[in-house]
Amino acid sequence: MLFSLMEEKSSGDWGFMHYLPYSTEDARFGMVCTTVGNVEVPQKTSYPPRLKEHPISFRPVAQGRVLHEYQILYVTSGRGTFSAGEQSYEILPGSMFLILPEMKHQYSPDFETGWHEYWVGFKGSYFNKLARESFLSEKQIFFNLGLHDYILTMFNHIFDEVRGQRPLYQMKACTAILLLLTEMLSGERRQSQPDYYGQIVEKAKFLMESRIYGEINLNGIAAQIGISTSRLTQIFKQYTSMSPYQYYIHIKIHKAEMLLEQEDISVKEAAWRMGFEDQYYFSRLFKNKTGIAPSDWKKYNK
Repeated sequence: MLFSLMEEKSSGDWGFMHYLPYSTEDARFGMVCTTVGNVEVPQKTSYPPRLKEHPISFRPVAQGRVLHEYQILYVTSGRGTFSAGEQSYEILPGSMFLILPEMKHQYSPDFETGWHEYWVGFKGSYFNKLARESFLSEKQIFFNLGLHDYILTMFNHIFDEVRGQRPLYQMKACTAILLLLTEMLSGERRQSQPDYYGQIVEKAKFLMESRIYGEINLNGIAAQIGISTSRLTQIFKQYTSMSPYQYYIHIKIHKAEMLLEQEDISVKEAAWRMGFEDQYYFSRLFKNKTGIAPSDWKKYNK
């Protein structure tokens, strides 16, 4: 069963657009691609060009519209404006923006410059889950990522899957959409953080790894780096989305897994080697991280 009709329009250097079908099998995957395209909009051209070749609900983009899906747009040349709710943004080469379902929005290139845009539309229960967990949010819909060939590579990969429509092309296209979303969100995070944040995090990771068999001493690590423990925690969490303590526990438990697999030692000795004086605390942490008690881990991996 198909839920929508596919249309394809193409004309030389103008670009192309697809509006895509998807099956019940695709919908069960939780992600479907609904539309893709790239368009070169010349200067002094009404927007969107070739208006009647778009489905009716997509047409009033320059005046304001609401869609029932997600879209990502990436502008690689020209300039224009994008607005959603009370916010308005200036679009420059390298700008990317996210449209959410039921969000009133409008965008268009400047009449004097035109622009070149790439877009992909998508929907499904998995993307809705990302929105519920605030990974996709109205608080963060505009991104100045700059011009990058690897972003165009991801778009072109989606275009190739859509053009070929080989078996499971919807699944493959949506996997690439996830990569595009990840790059969009991580690119913004990288730009918002000074370079020295990465240096601090890498040095902290190195010191944790070098002291993996010792007691957890974040104060000593922070002092060796030359910052306060609270500042280390703030930077580390902002950069990695986990606290330095959580990361330290993670690498210790991973090392404990290897010890229990490779050496004939007791759980108590493994805990002692990893710097835990309390065997039962170690066992609780181990089970929390792996889903299995260290004694059972040892049995299963013999």
